[in-house]
Amino acid sequence: MLLGLLVNTAFAQSAAPAGGQPSTLEMFVPFIFIFVIFYFLIIRPQSKRQKEHQKFLSEIKRGDEVITSSGILGRIEGITDQFVTVEIADGVKVKMLRTQIATTQKAATAVEEKK
Repeated sequence: MLLGLLVNTAFAQSAAPAGGQPSTLEMFVPFIFIFVIFYFLIIRPQSKRQKEHQKFLSEIKRGDEVITSSGILGRIEGITDQFVTVEIADGVKVKMLRTQIATTQKAATAVEEKK
């Protein structure tokens, strides 16, 4: 009885299909698929927004009314390569990094009117 059980167990193990491990390519297919999804849903839209913001920053000029990333509204009084001077009230000027300008006041009000 015991001998028959051992023989049946050994036969069942030897009858298992060969190649139980998937190939390397088969193992990486899900990771490649996930990366493609991340690229189209996260990476690509973010890089497009970043390019648009860089274009916007290169086109701003003196006199434009802008909104900073901290939410301060003001008018550009001076521009250098790296810094912008923004007048936030009569006689009150703030010097800040050019990259901290978020949008123009016109664009922000246009978004509000669409809602």
